[in-house]
Amino acid sequence: MKIGVMGAGAVGCYYGGMLARAGHELVLVGRPTHVEALQQRGLRLQTAAFDVELPVRASTEAAALIDAALVLFCVKSTDTEAAGLELRDHLAPDALVLSLQNGVDNAERLQALVGVPVWPAVVFVAAEMAGPGHVKHNGRGELVIGPTAVHGTSGTLEAAGLLALLGDAGVPAETGNNVAGVLWAKLVLNCAYNALSALTNLPYGPLVAREGIARVMDDLVAECLAVAAADGVRIPGEVPASVRRIAQTMPAQFSSTAQDLRRGRRSEIDHLNGYVVRRGEATGTPTPVNRCLHALVKALEAPPT
Repeated sequence: MKIGVMGAGAVGCYYGGMLARAGHELVLVGRPTHVEALQQRGLRLQTAAFDVELPVRASTEAAALIDAALVLFCVKSTDTEAAGLELRDHLAPDALVLSLQNGVDNAERLQALVGVPVWPAVVFVAAEMAGPGHVKHNGRGELVIGPTAVHGTSGTLEAAGLLALLGDAGVPAETGNNVAGVLWAKLVLNCAYNALSALTNLPYGPLVAREGIARVMDDLVAECLAVAAADGVRIPGEVPASVRRIAQTMPAQFSSTAQDLRRGRRSEIDHLNGYVVRRGEATGTPTPVNRCLHALVKALEAPPT
């Protein structure tokens, strides 16, 4: 099967690489530096269990994804509309697009632009680009996928077929009836860690060991849960415990926001803590801690005057 990745960063390269390793044709669309390395050497997929180089096709243009049956949409939340407009004229009529993005509203934003089904997926993976064309997997890797009547069905891949495709590639995946709640659960994790990791330049384990950080995280989580409840969202599981567990399971992981700031790139903070602030304003729910961290990250993103 031809599988495309729109946004060949760490998430797209990891999941795309797992599918390529299972024998599927993989086409990656990404930045010129990565594309050049992918064209010359293929994709290096490094995990604790194996370290392989995979033959792939790569391009900077979305036109390379024509005829792909499955497209993993992995661009930053800030680029959803621009990338969606670039992609839409090159999608096969029976293609399925899977949104593997941070934030809670990307699938809806993308669905409004493209003429094929877009399914949201909640991503739980620690991965990083260790160099051009080189993705390193640091932990986890499961997906929760939400094909619903709202997002439609695909002529080529139904939910069961997609789960089988991913499972055969070594990617644990499941569907859920409350994907909105799971997306919010992931949002809360990101809100708790991303900005603080970026502002302190610390990975998760050392971060939570610093004096006062755990209590700040507790305040962040409480704000997020209050906003979700006011928005009518039911978040499954014991969220505070899940937040604490991240530092134990991924102690060496830097947040994607920290990695973005380090590289001088615009982060997704507007769609993480900033999203909570906006929904708090809409529902009349106070969000002072989220507002503070959002403002501080935005200040670091701004060019010096």
